[in-house]
Amino acid sequence: MTKEIEIRQEDPRAPGLQPLLKAHFAHGAQASPVESNHTLDAAGLSGPGLRFWVLRDKGVPLGCGALKILPDGTAEVKSVHVAEAARGRGFARRIMLHLEAEARASGVSALALETGSALCPGYDAARRLYEALGYEYCGPVHGYSEDPMSVFMRLGLVP
Repeated sequence: MTKEIEIRQEDPRAPGLQPLLKAHFAHGAQASPVESNHTLDAAGLSGPGLRFWVLRDKGVPLGCGALKILPDGTAEVKSVHVAEAARGRGFARRIMLHLEAEARASGVSALALETGSALCPGYDAARRLYEALGYEYCGPVHGYSEDPMSVFMRLGLVP
């Protein structure tokens, strides 16, 4: 018997994932001004140092998330997205916990992320989830600078 819900590493350029990634990219474009939008498209998500996972329910891709390994031994959480029709089912939490487990297994010392601030509509639920998972607000993480449209969060991973 196959699992109904599974999370597995996949190629973000796969044709069957494009509707999910286009929705993710559209959300970022709608919620943040262009100079503050750090959403990666499929090509960006397939870059060096990035690993990308897809959450599937009965084979249908409903969510995604990625890890970008940083030079300091930490990793950045990227592109966590759940299809609008599938929200409210705990999928974003499952993806985040999966990313944390993968990071721990890889020996990553901390996870960091950038998300929209209270000035950007559409990121309130994401910030609440990250807070509930133990992420703490911090200054800009690797490769970012201060931006009133962004907040930065970090989760230390104790061995």
